[in-house]
Amino acid sequence: MNWRSVPVIKHPCADLLIIQLMGIVIYPFLGEQPLGRAVFSTFALLVLVLAVMAVRMTPALNWISGILGLPVVVLSIWEAISPGTESVVLWSSIFHAVFYLYTAYALLRYMFADHIVTTDELYATGATFTVVAWGFAYIFVAVEIIWPDSYTVVTDPLTAKAWFEMLYLSVTTMTSLGLSDIVPVRPNARSFVMLEQIAGMLYIALVVARMIALTVEHTATRANRTKQD
Repeated sequence: MNWRSVPVIKHPCADLLIIQLMGIVIYPFLGEQPLGRAVFSTFALLVLVLAVMAVRMTPALNWISGILGLPVVVLSIWEAISPGTESVVLWSSIFHAVFYLYTAYALLRYMFADHIVTTDELYATGATFTVVAWGFAYIFVAVEIIWPDSYTVVTDPLTAKAWFEMLYLSVTTMTSLGLSDIVPVRPNARSFVMLEQIAGMLYIALVVARMIALTVEHTATRANRTKQD
């Protein structure tokens, strides 16, 4: 059997994208109870495995993803066992952010490695976007722990520390929709939000535009060959 023909293995970037989108939908149903967080942490481990699979298909160094992934797994389990421990949440957020941003870097190298757009590279375009958004969400959590009260929420300021609230802020920032009802109020928090705004703008301008141009060029070339035949 050719394992590379199995969809889950053939298109790991698609799997990564689907799992992360599912996480956005599932998380609100888990609540903030320890059991819900434990379930979500287990779910997040699956995301990390898929992320490593995606990185292994890129020119990036595989051992780096392994070194970064190990503490992420350990801290995710520790966070599920001992929820609310600030030091554990801080280091877990830092390692998660580094791992996701490295994965995004590896996926970018994967997409820029050639001049022919494959199906998996198209999925990688969406997966990279969500990976960066998740990475910044963990950065925002770390910022809130290091500099307390860095964010405020219009409806309830106490919920600003929740990871899902930070993911919501990250996605709205990354998509250039403007700030949500979660507002960064300290300079450190605002600086990281501005970095994500710049990253989102450059991603659309450079990565998405390049993928569209290569796809159009490939389609036009194939059409010309068909006419010549």
